[in-house]
Amino acid sequence: MYELVQVSEKCHYINCPAKIGVYVADRDNVYLVDSGNDKDAGRKVRQILDKNGWHLTAILNTHSNADHIGGNRYLQGQTGCKVYSSGIEAAFTKYPVLEPSFLYGGYPCKDLRHKFLMAQESDVADFSDESFPKGIEVIPLPGHFFDMVGFRMTDNVVFLADCISSRETLDKYAVSFIYDVGAYLETLDKVEQMEAAMFVPAHAEASVDVKELVRYNRDKVHEVSERILSICEEPMCFERILQEVFKGYGLSMNFEQYVLVGSTVRSYLSWMKDTGKVSAEFQDSMLLWQRV
Repeated sequence: MYELVQVSEKCHYINCPAKIGVYVADRDNVYLVDSGNDKDAGRKVRQILDKNGWHLTAILNTHSNADHIGGNRYLQGQTGCKVYSSGIEAAFTKYPVLEPSFLYGGYPCKDLRHKFLMAQESDVADFSDESFPKGIEVIPLPGHFFDMVGFRMTDNVVFLADCISSRETLDKYAVSFIYDVGAYLETLDKVEQMEAAMFVPAHAEASVDVKELVRYNRDKVHEVSERILSICEEPMCFERILQEVFKGYGLSMNFEQYVLVGSTVRSYLSWMKDTGKVSAEFQDSMLLWQRV
């Protein structure tokens, strides 16, 4: 864990739970793609940078999930580096209590206010800032989270963030977190058509060809949607739907899984309602969902 892996002349990644990209722009400027999940991750990244004689100029955040921005504050404090983000992701990075609040749908209890769902805040500059590194392309990849992006570096290495997961991850956890199902499927279509010297997803192996993995991720989305539809053959409230999803996939419920899987199931229901696959009706002061 935390080994440095080189994938091109200028690009490396640090192998950790959410891969951290390293882009060596020149002798004096090194940029990270994300920063790991906490201060300890930031410390390990700093040790790698120091060992290689690299000065950290900035962190490019793909999105604001805690496992991608958790090292920001430590590295920013140690090096004075900039942190770049944009849109809603920038707001979540500045005010990280927004993540557990959004996932829970209200003020999060202490069980949700921890480093896995709530990073420490960090100062953020927008991608449009004139100091943003020239030659790096910001690629919109919405769906997994609000304004998630990837980055295409000058040597054609593309960092894909969380838009695809490994087969192992999907088979183990079944329901991967998705904020906007429709946007996510469009992003998968977009990534399937991309070409690059190397793709580096945060939660899958780096590869020159991700098309097969994209299709596997897409198939999982449709599998989950069909399971939810089958649960909704009769009018069903959200908590019962969630219970059946957990039982059907053999998942263990705790606070983290309740909000992560629960938020995702709500997103599926919204997508299926908007596409005419389910209806929603209020009966006896309860919202019930049913397959159309």
